[in-house]
Amino acid sequence: MQDKQVELYEVGPRDGLQNEPKKIATTDKIALVNSLNEVGFSLIEATSFVSPKWVPQLGDASALMAGIERKKGVRYAVLTPNMRGYEDARNAQADEIAVFGAASEGFSQKNINCTIEESLERFRPVVKAALRDNIAARGYISVVTHCPYDGAVPAQAVLDMAEAMLDMGCYEISLGDTTGHATPETVSALLDVVAKKLPPKILVGHFHDTRNRAVENVMICLEYGIRKFDASVSGLGGCPFSPGAKGNVSTKLLHDKLTEKGWHTGLDRQALERSEALVAQMGITPR
Repeated sequence: MQDKQVELYEVGPRDGLQNEPKKIATTDKIALVNSLNEVGFSLIEATSFVSPKWVPQLGDASALMAGIERKKGVRYAVLTPNMRGYEDARNAQADEIAVFGAASEGFSQKNINCTIEESLERFRPVVKAALRDNIAARGYISVVTHCPYDGAVPAQAVLDMAEAMLDMGCYEISLGDTTGHATPETVSALLDVVAKKLPPKILVGHFHDTRNRAVENVMICLEYGIRKFDASVSGLGGCPFSPGAKGNVSTKLLHDKLTEKGWHTGLDRQALERSEALVAQMGITPR
């Protein structure tokens, strides 16, 4: 079974909710994380310690982290764009932090208001502090095949960003198809470069389902030895800096498709359905 094991990371509470225009009560977000605790994830991305000015939906990060039930065996991860965010995350007892950059200059400027090189300089002290405090650090790379501002993204730019994040101490790299425009062909072209240079075990696939190709793209990643993928309950998601992008690939959809192909996720499908029902009760409609 080990050869057919795939791990799904749940990113719905953060990446799924960050772009919701309607204010969601902190108690509802806490209830969602607590519900996801029962599904069988090893990692749940709970929230983001970013400025409420830029992402008002996640301005209650500290309150959420204080309110969730922490289940043994589950790591609760948060995004931390800078040292202020990291300090708040540490005080909130996050198990893991993530820094997030882009493979294109256009998206880097729109998303975090700086160049790629400036973003790396910003991330280095964050990751250094996390490692000092025995907190794992993950690296996100946005727009790995297509940028809404710069167009096609060279695979070498993704590799350069990944290597820089690994050099500073990130333990794995999430490759983000932020726009949802990736195809099996563009994913293959990307991985011909990235997965040939970096061990597939440290790579994670992160696909938005704008054009309903996310599952196909996951299947291509499997051919390259990648066994970890981000997914979102009910397919929630979207990015405020990627116009038209739909949500992340649905956790249940991906679980079902993988299961059909003989892969094992270790997730409790009935518990996942209960989490989806909770999302519906919250009045959130996937894009």
